[in-house]
Amino acid sequence: MTMQAKPGDRLIVEGRTDTAHRREGEILEVHGDDGAPPYMVRWDDGHEGTVYPGPDAHVSGR
Repeated sequence: MTMQAKPGDRLIVEGRTDTAHRREGEILEVHGDDGAPPYMVRWDDGHEGTVYPGPDAHVSGR
């Protein structure tokens, strides 16, 4: 199943190790077809960037 999102949803990336912490951010833009990645995300620390989420990521609605 392909990941789908819309602007305003939250992208959550789970930490895969003891030292890699969970990251969360707001999806600002969706660049793929039908809500598919890549996404422009504003992370909770204020940084913004384009993300191609991996298997450790999921989308949560507003």
